[in-house]
Amino acid sequence: MQTRKPIVAGQFYAGQHDACVDEINECLGEAAVAESLPEVLVGGIVPHAGWMFSGSLAAMVFSAIKQQHAKVNTFIIFGAAHSYFGQMSALYDKGVWVTPLGEIAVDEELAERLLSSGAAVSNPAAHKSEHSIEVQVPFIQHLFPGAKILPVIVPPIPQAIKLGETIGDIIGVQKDKKFICIGSTDLTHYGPRYGFTPVGMGEEAFKWASEVNDRQFIDLALRLEAQQMLANAAENGNACGSGAAAAAAAAAKRLGKTKGILLAHTNSNEAMMSKMGSSGQDSVGYAAIVF
Repeated sequence: MQTRKPIVAGQFYAGQHDACVDEINECLGEAAVAESLPEVLVGGIVPHAGWMFSGSLAAMVFSAIKQQHAKVNTFIIFGAAHSYFGQMSALYDKGVWVTPLGEIAVDEELAERLLSSGAAVSNPAAHKSEHSIEVQVPFIQHLFPGAKILPVIVPPIPQAIKLGETIGDIIGVQKDKKFICIGSTDLTHYGPRYGFTPVGMGEEAFKWASEVNDRQFIDLALRLEAQQMLANAAENGNACGSGAAAAAAAAAKRLGKTKGILLAHTNSNEAMMSKMGSSGQDSVGYAAIVF
């Protein structure tokens, strides 16, 4: 059987079963959802950094989904393309993924339908070194036992919108199953480590990165403006997974949504200050959004 083994367990999140469950529960404990939620959710946007930095925001999205839908059959997870440069979205179409919590099955029936549409290609090898999907999977295993996943790496190209729309069309007619579309992206990577300091350094620069640069992308996502999300990220460097996020927004719009809800927005510097009492020279933005 085709098996995708974890590559960041023990690094981005705990690598042993019990420790992983403990860390998930810790993230969930920090993830109270204060916003009023619609009766039906169809997707969301999550960050994909180490759980110490952004796990509580990812947990917030999955917790919100759990509040509204006790059972989800399949999570379509659109991942960022950090090291994949193909011109089509790369689908992991068969087998299982493994995390410290065990195996989770790929929805092979849904994968076949997506491949038949021509909106993605089978490319399991592209997933070998990509962490943006993996770090979401233990939350799904913990909160939604028996759920399947459909992992898709989505480059930041216009085809991402067609992918999201196609997924929306495919799952929109399947009334006997519940599907959720998740887009995995972090926001502005600011500081010398990332070679991105357009307004200099210091507290005001980090404030700009969060309140101006991040916020442009967030506001477009909340309005489900997928095309503009891609363009804004390309121009302003405010999302490393703009293709993944745009696909999720396009799918949500196809499924009848007209807006998203921002559950939380923070950055790695704020997380470091909260947990360690200090900050660094670099910062990465994170948002938790549901549709």
